Amino acid sequence: MNSIRDIPSFENVRIMVRASLNVEVENGVVLNTFRLRKALPTIQFLQSKGARVILIGHISDTGTETLEPVFKELSKTIKHIAWCPVHKGGEAKKMIEEMEASSVLVLENLRRDKGEVSNDEDFAAAVAGLADIFVQDSFDVCHRPHASVVGIPKLLPSYAGFLVEDEIKELSRALKPKRPALAIIGGAKFTTKEPVLKKLLSVYDKVFVGGALANDFIQALGHGVGTSLTSHPDPEAVHALLQNKKLSLPTDAVVAPIQAQATEGHVSSLTEIPADQAILDGGPATSRHLRRLVSGAKTILWNGPLGNYEHGFVTGSEDLAEAIAESKAVSILGGGDTVALVEKANLGSQYTFISTGGGAMLDFIANGTLPGIDALRR
Repeated sequence: MNSIRDIPSFENVRIMVRASLNVEVENGVVLNTFRLRKALPTIQFLQSKGARVILIGHISDTGTETLEPVFKELSKTIKHIAWCPVHKGGEAKKMIEEMEASSVLVLENLRRDKGEVSNDEDFAAAVAGLADIFVQDSFDVCHRPHASVVGIPKLLPSYAGFLVEDEIKELSRALKPKRPALAIIGGAKFTTKEPVLKKLLSVYDKVFVGGALANDFIQALGHGVGTSLTSHPDPEAVHALLQNKKLSLPTDAVVAPIQAQATEGHVSSLTEIPADQAILDGGPATSRHLRRLVSGAKTILWNGPLGNYEHGFVTGSEDLAEAIAESKAVSILGGGDTVALVEKANLGSQYTFISTGGGAMLDFIANGTLPGIDALRR
């Protein structure tokens, strides 16, 4: 895989960078700049070399949002940056032709065109035609077979940016952890998490499952989970994982009506979940259990919140974040909500590595590579 450092010529060359621009925006304001900060080293390196930098990316999954607020946020730290309201066609070509060396142009949300997600060849060719060289620096989408991930690299000389290189290096280290090693997986969707759980159980000494994902296991143990979110997995697949003595689960729960806010929650044992309520966070006994696991670990990998983040059930996750920050272990973190929580608590500097990927991080752990990385190796 070629590195951005291997690009033979930079001066006035049109270099297209697929960047991590998918950030949370509210009322036109970027709420969390973590991914944008991680994108800066590659952008600033190319600027320093005199390239014409064309930034492409997406925001949200709807295909209707605009990247203009992201451009405005980037303009606070990047000099000589401009906005293009389209991502292909004559207007984009004209603006790129008029770019000066060391300037940056941000193109509009790629997902406004269905060809991005479907990896349409004509769409990929139209976007690739705007540049001479392609740099993949958006690790968070490298697990997606989209046009800007696997299509464009077929059409242009392609290189890995600094962010992607760092992600590969650090997550590869996570597959060879210092022992004892603890993995903590939250969030939801058993079917998408099963491969990474299998991998982690083969490599790590303890794998704790929390969040809505744990509900599938609690239910498989014969306990009622009330109205809790479950993913209706294959029972045999769940039971197979339950047989592994390395697997660890919550020991109590905070429950409330499914749409409740955190102030309405109360602690319950796992054997007495009310039929009309849902598991929305781990309880105090679970937090104590996790602190014990964290204190004995030399490597800790964490992806996914332990509670319903959107409704404010963050106590379990916050306690875990603090425990890991206080630990001397190698700590690796990923997942949008998890990163946002740690950033909000100003604990990020106390972690060894924070990934920009959620699903991409888990897929890399499970498989050792991703479609977007393989595309750079052709």
